[in-house]
Amino acid sequence: MTTLKDIMTEEVDACSPADNIYDVAVKMKNDHVGAIPICVDGKLMGMITDRDIVIRGVAEKLPNTSQAQEVMSDDIFTAQSSMDVTEAAKLMAEHQIRRLPIVDGDKLIGIVSLGDLAVHQSTEHEAAIALSEISELPQYHH
Repeated sequence: MTTLKDIMTEEVDACSPADNIYDVAVKMKNDHVGAIPICVDGKLMGMITDRDIVIRGVAEKLPNTSQAQEVMSDDIFTAQSSMDVTEAAKLMAEHQIRRLPIVDGDKLIGIVSLGDLAVHQSTEHEAAIALSEISELPQYHH
């Protein structure tokens, strides 16, 4: 059985809820990622995506100095590193999520993306299903 620990990215850059959205966006650019976890002392508080910045920040005319907590999502799904990759792919498809934070208790220890699932040979099919289901259900893109 392959678990998320086998495929997760362990070195995850995070921001704090008080960081401004400009700094979060720059970190996304520099790290070549579309989402940044929001943590306090390693405890996962939420996630902020490039889409969150655009829809909840720019489109609402918030200044770049607005805090990340103003635009982040705090109702997020997480997984334990011991979760089977097939189960994770189903969870991600069911809840229309592209990135799954991995936690130990409430501490962020990694992240798994659909891309991570896709490059892992034994999960290629599950990732393809998850990606197609996420892409086909626009009502979940809000």
